[in-house]
Amino acid sequence: MDGLSPRAAATRQRILDAALAEFAEKGLAGARVDEIALRAGANKRMLYAYFGSKEELWLTVLEGAYAAKRAEERALCVEALPPAEAMRRLVEFNLRYTAAHPEFVALLNQENIHRAAYLRKSEGVPALYSPLLGQIGAVLTRGAEAGVFRRDVDPVQLYITIVGLGHFFVANRYTLATALRAEFGSEAALAERERHAVDVVLGYLRP
Repeated sequence: MDGLSPRAAATRQRILDAALAEFAEKGLAGARVDEIALRAGANKRMLYAYFGSKEELWLTVLEGAYAAKRAEERALCVEALPPAEAMRRLVEFNLRYTAAHPEFVALLNQENIHRAAYLRKSEGVPALYSPLLGQIGAVLTRGAEAGVFRRDVDPVQLYITIVGLGHFFVANRYTLATALRAEFGSEAALAERERHAVDVVLGYLRP
């Protein structure tokens, strides 16, 4: 919202922060507006004034989570790196970001339960992915021209693979650890997964 006073902007941000925590813990259905307002030190009237409804607040939080990840992804500046190093950074980033932001995993899981019913209303999130896929495509082109990457790679399929290699491991680490009788919560386990994910992607990309 443009034109908010500093105090109003701060209140709005507290509501968003509180909503992120509440939604990540309880999902859209389980979250309560009263609890979000209490966490934010605000009242429900302000919440409805800024966001209209719990569902609109959910979408705003979801869009913010996507935008935060994309902002950090852009900060990698992979355009300035050799192709293989650029791809390595993208793989490592996606795994590490997912591990560092369990709330993002929780939001995505919840939105998939709703079959992206709320995300479909967003114009901002799809717009974030066009430059991302362009960024990956540019790295692939540079790699192919340098003779270090194969030439038949679909940027969309590769991005899904990169995200999947990290997201599945993080989102399912408790069930994986129990079923496989392994320990996946440590830094050593994360680093081992990181090495494997990089090897899988760079191995696939070899010409």
